[in-house]
Amino acid sequence: VQLQAFGGGSVQTGGSLRLSCAASGYTFRNTDMGWFRQAPGKEREFVSAITGNGVSLYYADSVKGRLAISRDNAKSTVYLQMNSLKPEDTAVYYCGVCMGGHYSDANNYNYWGQGTLVTVSS
Repeated sequence: VQLQAFGGGSVQTGGSLRLSCAASGYTFRNTDMGWFRQAPGKEREFVSAITGNGVSLYYADSVKGRLAISRDNAKSTVYLQMNSLKPEDTAVYYCGVCMGGHYSDANNYNYWGQGTLVTVSS
C-alpha cells in the first residue's frame, strides 16, 4: 500500500489550496479515507474523512464550511479542497486509510502518506 500526498504550499489568509492523495496497492473503492494534520509541537488531529462510496463525509468542527473532502475512485485519489484558510490551518497534512472504528481516531488508520506542508501567513 502506498499513499502519496501532494498539493501543499504557502498561501495568505483567505487563500485556497487543494490537496490530493493518490493511493495504490489495494482496492481503493472499498476503503474509507481520512485527512489528519499535525502542527509543530502538537499532536496529529483529525480533519476530515470520507466513506469508500463517497456518500458520507465527516469534518472536524474547526474546518466545517471551509474544507471539503471528495474522492475519485476511478483515479484512486482522495482530495481536500481548502478554502478561506487561516494561520491556524498551518500544519503537515496526512492522508490515511481507515480500517474501522471511529474516523476521528488516528489509531484506526493503518496506512499513512508522507504528508504535505500547508503554510498560511497572516
